[in-house]
Amino acid sequence: MRLVTLDRILEARALLEGIVRVTPMEHARDLEKVHGTPVHLKCENLQRTGSFKIRGAYTRIHGLSAAERERGVVAASAGNHAQGVALAASLLGIKSTVFMPNRVPLPKLAATRGYGADVHLHGDVFDETLAEAIAFAERTEAVFIHPFDHPDVIAGQGTVGLELLDQVPEVATVLVPAGGGGLVTGVASAVKASRPEARVIAVQAEGAASLKLSLAEGKPTRVPSPSTMADGIAVGQPGPTTYAHVEALVDDVVTVSEEALSRALLLCLERRKLVVEPAGAAAVAALVQYPGAFRGPIVGILSGGNVDPLLLLQIIQHGMTAGGRYLALRLRVPDRPGVLASVLSRISELGANVLDVEHSRISGALALGEVEVALNLETRGPEHCADVAAELQRAGYTLVRERMA
Repeated sequence: MRLVTLDRILEARALLEGIVRVTPMEHARDLEKVHGTPVHLKCENLQRTGSFKIRGAYTRIHGLSAAERERGVVAASAGNHAQGVALAASLLGIKSTVFMPNRVPLPKLAATRGYGADVHLHGDVFDETLAEAIAFAERTEAVFIHPFDHPDVIAGQGTVGLELLDQVPEVATVLVPAGGGGLVTGVASAVKASRPEARVIAVQAEGAASLKLSLAEGKPTRVPSPSTMADGIAVGQPGPTTYAHVEALVDDVVTVSEEALSRALLLCLERRKLVVEPAGAAAVAALVQYPGAFRGPIVGILSGGNVDPLLLLQIIQHGMTAGGRYLALRLRVPDRPGVLASVLSRISELGANVLDVEHSRISGALALGEVEVALNLETRGPEHCADVAAELQRAGYTLVRERMA
């Protein structure tokens, strides 16, 4: 199979001028301290439509013939690809139809419609949504726009690689979130053509590592039931085009845990002041999970920021738990007026925040005149948790059980 060339990516960059923005490059000093080398983050979460997808979608749709444009385009997506196709088609004056799962988050549905697409909700799982979109294309002769497995899509996504080379020309390692492989293959095609010594590494969720499995099997292979909070990279199988590029150009595929993904999202929010979706934070998750593992300077791509607010709340809580920011305590204290107030006052002095408290006199393990107080606290991290527990014991309270939630 013929690979996408640098010339093709340069053509895509010229085409996209004025359509997409050159996204900023953030210097991540906190991650630099962990890795001992410069770390930069390419902020595609700040791209139009909130992700890199507009690059490939516009490049692909622009390349359609006049007859194909007349028939319109159709896509299936749970979010980012849908918005990229909808905006690209609108800018080019082409009718777009997008199929989305029944339970798609309302902000993604509203955004896709806002960009001008005719949206149909179909299917409880994405495979059902995809099948309906393909059937629609066959019935109407609308052109199906694949989310990743097409040379024009790869060339469009490759413009991210050109930009990061301009911004960090000495880059030694590029970490790229990867699902079906459109972004990582485009970036690898651009980077390897200009800087072959640089390593391009795909980052996948442990529960949806289709590229890693495919490389091990020597052919595109399906992960039976991809499962991860990072729905943007929860792709069951790469296509033949992206697989050929990964095999030829990508240096490694690493996987990250759900814990690392949630911690990475929280880190982006707290330290970078950037809203990043779980899939978009996969490169940061690799930096969190594998300290010191990558040669620098390092560039991690933040591929998208379209996260449902309700999911964001859950992930923030999960990330704080993973980071040891919650402490669950059970104390036995004398059953006297004012004792609970004293406990809470001492916790306040220690800088912890009480999330909830339960006061119980009913337990066979309690002595006469004792009560048990169960507390869930928000802290500054594992060391602070240990300090709070130790100080409460030093203050004379009997610690029955402690757990960093």
